[in-house]
Amino acid sequence: MKVKRESRLGSEFRKYIYEILTTEVKNPYITEMFTIMSVETTNDLKYADVLVSIYSTNAEKKQKTFDAIKESAGFIRKSISQKMHIHTVPEFRFKMDDSMEYGAHIDKILEKIKNDNKD
Repeated sequence: MKVKRESRLGSEFRKYIYEILTTEVKNPYITEMFTIMSVETTNDLKYADVLVSIYSTNAEKKQKTFDAIKESAGFIRKSISQKMHIHTVPEFRFKMDDSMEYGAHIDKILEKIKNDNKD
């Protein structure tokens, strides 16, 4: 039963975090397109790990966008507590999700191997 609640809360947090970042946070360093991939809460709901995927070819802009998102954690927490009316809002710990870039890197390697085998 608890796992369902945590999963449901994680899904709600994901939606609210994205909405807050795109409509309420006015940080000029959030310049790149991003997605909140998932939110995993701890059993006691004290912490939530937020996986953020940022789409950018410029590493510096990507890092600045991520840093700006991380700096907004307190504002996001406060805003969510007002919107969701739940007893405990976790502390959000933002983490970069590089799985898409890793996947693209693996695809390039596989393509290179495929082309080398044709020759």
